Amino acid sequence: MEYKRGIVGNVIREYRTRKRISQEVLSGRADIPRSHLSDIENGKVIPRLDTIWAICDALGVSPSKLISVAEEYMIKN
Repeated sequence: MEYKRGIVGNVIREYRTRKRISQEVLSGRADIPRSHLSDIENGKVIPRLDTIWAICDALGVSPSKLISVAEEYMIKN
Protein backbone atom coordinates (compact mmCIF):
# COMPACT_ATOMS: atom_id res chain seq x y z
CA MET A 1 0.00 0.00 0.00
CA GLU A 2 1.39 3.37 -0.99
CA TYR A 3 1.37 6.25 1.49
CA LYS A 4 -0.88 9.06 0.33
CA ARG A 5 0.40 12.44 1.40
CA GLY A 6 -2.13 14.39 3.43
CA ILE A 7 -4.14 11.45 4.75
CA VAL A 8 -2.85 11.83 8.31
CA GLY A 9 -3.61 15.55 8.16
CA ASN A 10 -7.14 14.83 6.96
CA VAL A 11 -7.70 12.45 9.87
CA ILE A 12 -6.33 15.00 12.33
CA ARG A 13 -8.66 17.66 10.90
CA GLU A 14 -11.60 15.27 11.15
CA TYR A 15 -10.92 14.47 14.81
CA ARG A 16 -10.36 18.17 15.57
CA THR A 17 -13.58 19.32 13.93
CA ARG A 18 -15.61 16.51 15.50
CA LYS A 19 -14.42 17.67 18.88
CA ARG A 20 -15.13 21.29 17.88
CA ILE A 21 -11.61 22.42 18.63
CA SER A 22 -10.03 25.26 16.66
CA GLN A 23 -6.58 24.98 15.14
CA GLU A 24 -5.45 27.65 17.59
CA VAL A 25 -6.58 25.63 20.60
CA LEU A 26 -5.25 22.30 19.33
CA SER A 27 -1.89 23.75 18.38
CA GLY A 28 -1.62 25.30 21.85
CA ARG A 29 -2.46 22.03 23.56
CA ALA A 30 0.04 20.16 21.34
CA ASP A 31 2.65 22.90 21.77
CA ILE A 32 3.19 23.39 18.04
CA PRO A 33 2.72 26.53 15.92
CA ARG A 34 -0.78 26.92 14.48
CA SER A 35 0.72 27.42 11.02
CA HIS A 36 2.47 24.04 11.33
CA LEU A 37 -0.81 22.35 12.28
CA SER A 38 -2.46 24.01 9.29
CA ASP A 39 0.32 22.75 7.01
CA ILE A 40 -0.13 19.22 8.39
CA GLU A 41 -3.91 19.30 7.93
CA ASN A 42 -3.51 20.61 4.37
CA GLY A 43 -0.96 17.96 3.42
CA LYS A 44 1.86 20.45 2.90
CA VAL A 45 4.10 18.69 5.44
CA ILE A 46 4.29 15.17 6.78
CA PRO A 47 4.41 15.30 10.59
CA ARG A 48 7.15 13.60 12.55
CA LEU A 49 6.17 10.89 15.01
CA ASP A 50 6.70 13.15 18.03
CA THR A 51 4.38 15.74 16.47
CA ILE A 52 1.72 13.10 15.76
CA TRP A 53 2.07 11.93 19.36
CA ALA A 54 1.61 15.46 20.74
CA ILE A 55 -1.41 16.11 18.53
CA CYS A 56 -3.00 12.79 19.46
CA ASP A 57 -2.42 13.48 23.14
CA ALA A 58 -4.08 16.88 22.75
CA LEU A 59 -7.03 15.27 20.92
CA GLY A 60 -7.38 12.42 23.42
CA VAL A 61 -6.83 9.73 20.78
CA SER A 62 -4.04 7.17 20.59
CA PRO A 63 -1.49 7.49 17.79
CA SER A 64 -2.24 3.89 16.80
CA LYS A 65 -5.95 4.75 16.36
CA LEU A 66 -5.12 7.78 14.24
CA ILE A 67 -2.80 5.74 12.01
CA SER A 68 -5.36 2.93 11.81
CA VAL A 69 -8.04 5.35 10.60
CA ALA A 70 -5.58 6.86 8.10
CA GLU A 71 -4.79 3.35 6.83
CA GLU A 72 -8.52 2.63 6.38
CA TYR A 73 -8.86 5.82 4.30
CA MET A 74 -5.90 4.83 2.13
CA ILE A 75 -7.43 1.40 1.48
CA LYS A 76 -10.82 2.90 0.55
CA ASN A 77 -9.35 5.51 -1.78
